[in-house]
Amino acid sequence: MSLGLRFHFENYQQLQSVIFAVEEINSKPNLLPNLTLGFQAYDSCDVLRQDLQGTLELLSGSGISIPNYRCVLKAPLSAVIGPSVSTHSILVAHILGLYRYPQISHYSTSPVLSDRKKFPSFFRTVSSDVFQSRGLAQLVLQFGWTWVGLLAVDNDYGQQGIQLVKQELDKARACVAYSENIITSLPDHNAPHIVEVIKRSTAKVIIVFSPPINLLPILDEMLNQNVTGRILIASEAWSTSSLFSTGRFSKLLTGTIGLTFYSGTILNFGEFLNSIHPSMTLGKQWLKLFWEKAFNCKFIDANLTGTLENLKNSCTGTEDLRSIKNSFNDVSSLRATYNVYTAVHAITKALEDLKSCKDGEGPFPMGKCADILGFKPWQLLHYMKKVRVKLGNRREFYFDQNGDPPAVYDIVNWQLSPKDSVDCIRCPWDQWPNFKKDKCLQKPIDYLSYDDALGATLTSTALFSFSIPLVILQFYIKFKMTPIVKANNYYLSCLLLVSLSLCFLCSLAFIGYPDFEKCLLRQIAFGLIFALCISCILAKTIMVVLAFMATRPGSNLRKWTKPRISYIIVFSCTFLQLLLCLFWLTVSPPFTQYNIHVKPDVIIVECNEGSPVAFWTMLGYLFLLATISFVVAFLARRLPDSFNEAQFITFSMLAFLSVWISYVPASLSSQGKLTVAMEIFAILASSWALVICMFLPKCFIIWFKPDLNTREYLMRKA
Repeated sequence: MSLGLRFHFENYQQLQSVIFAVEEINSKPNLLPNLTLGFQAYDSCDVLRQDLQGTLELLSGSGISIPNYRCVLKAPLSAVIGPSVSTHSILVAHILGLYRYPQISHYSTSPVLSDRKKFPSFFRTVSSDVFQSRGLAQLVLQFGWTWVGLLAVDNDYGQQGIQLVKQELDKARACVAYSENIITSLPDHNAPHIVEVIKRSTAKVIIVFSPPINLLPILDEMLNQNVTGRILIASEAWSTSSLFSTGRFSKLLTGTIGLTFYSGTILNFGEFLNSIHPSMTLGKQWLKLFWEKAFNCKFIDANLTGTLENLKNSCTGTEDLRSIKNSFNDVSSLRATYNVYTAVHAITKALEDLKSCKDGEGPFPMGKCADILGFKPWQLLHYMKKVRVKLGNRREFYFDQNGDPPAVYDIVNWQLSPKDSVDCIRCPWDQWPNFKKDKCLQKPIDYLSYDDALGATLTSTALFSFSIPLVILQFYIKFKMTPIVKANNYYLSCLLLVSLSLCFLCSLAFIGYPDFEKCLLRQIAFGLIFALCISCILAKTIMVVLAFMATRPGSNLRKWTKPRISYIIVFSCTFLQLLLCLFWLTVSPPFTQYNIHVKPDVIIVECNEGSPVAFWTMLGYLFLLATISFVVAFLARRLPDSFNEAQFITFSMLAFLSVWISYVPASLSSQGKLTVAMEIFAILASSWALVICMFLPKCFIIWFKPDLNTREYLMRKA
């Protein structure tokens, strides 16, 4: 997985595909019932000696390699997946072949490994370079390029692959301008000499057989010497590598053509990758390294005191993998990872075939079958040769007589600059390109609908809430002659309950498709109904103060305590809001808007409020009415009156203001249908605050303490 201080996300993703496949198989009762698959993972760091050591430890079954002896007898070793490098696979295959242990490589492509006499138990889920070399030569000839340079890494993979390409070019009578080797034993990989040859040559096309890490020094040197204008033909080892995705190589690699392994998809694998966490125990050290690299942080030892800078970059474990996008959780085009996943299922199928054998019909002498709990490696090898697996993409996977799969490649063309193709068109505003970017697809439409879980919840809450003020109104009508109802302005209380019921109901106007009529009326309805509601409370508050002042000796305010004064206050305050709303509708009315900026691949249908100034002025007016009510009620809360409801008004206005003050930053920080949901929540929460603070104490006395709802009690209290 790592080399020195490097941690390769792609390799770690391949390890996770093994874990995912094993868990997937173990969770299915129809696959190897009553048996559990397990695995061991070794990180060779691409060091040949460590591959050898890991292989011997696997054979021994313990941390110490003991030749010709297996310490773990209860868990038979089924097969080995890997290594990825051909040279390393050749070494491991020589050892495993002696015991006939099946070995499946997910990335080794050397043609030498197809020799069944030398490697009797070697298989692979990638095609041999014999097919790739022919394909690369045909690709070059297809474009009429007959004067080419060859570049290869100095190992089995590079040398054998480039020789096969040369043979194919010779057959087609194409000419090779030069053939150079990337010498990995040299610190500079022979890069200065190679680039000098490329610069002097008139050949504009270069076929490169190399892993990406070995090609990197050559590309750096080409940048240093400003060698551009060459077309690189990529072998599968680097044709899709993320190592060259940075912008600094764009002028060298734009236009690169190559072959790559067949890509596949693994259902639910993306969710699995994003679910891993540092708290998991399996592969904890690797997981820790991965987490630090992914989030550019460090896990700080709890026993040590880090510097301030270290603490700022410390890993907390609360980071979310869904918030980042890298080659680890990119599952859009799985190649090597898909090959690893396929290898696990191929081994599982062989084990299934071995387990389902019936005595007397077995493939071994005397018609015997192998024991699934104690089979020999050569017995499983027999079934591996005949494996046929139906994969999720309906493609059938199998091995030929040389242990090779069917040869299937994808052709890739690198376009690292906005200039994304030779011939391209921009999709219409309401469409989005598909993954292959060869056609446009209709963007899905998103809004807060009644079918949406969030929309359905808010709708149910609004309808339930709508009925509560009406129920309270029925009780007020029934007990309208009682002192507590009469003392708190019965008719104004009824108007307030009706307006509160309408407040709950108006929230439904924000749910559903935001057509023109709905956009035009929903904020206006909200503003007017809430203005009516707060005006009723303001009138109640003012009437409490006037009623107290009118009781003083010699006061001339008794005429201001008449019921019509409260109705004038309600009408005046509501009428001002009506004028503001009419001005809003006249100057810059709301309208339906299709937003494609929040999520480029989704059309968010929303209401544009037309004039933001008018919208916030409307809210500001409600805020002003509520603030006046709060201040007046707060000052009058201790007036010596048995019928004083100023305390209830104070609490109700405090709750109302708190909700809408919180709404402002919440609405500004949310987008799309969440903004609408925020306003609905504010409407429901503030309306409930008024219902609870204004009417719950009185209803409690009416329902459960009727002895307190008498004139004698209230007079005695006074």
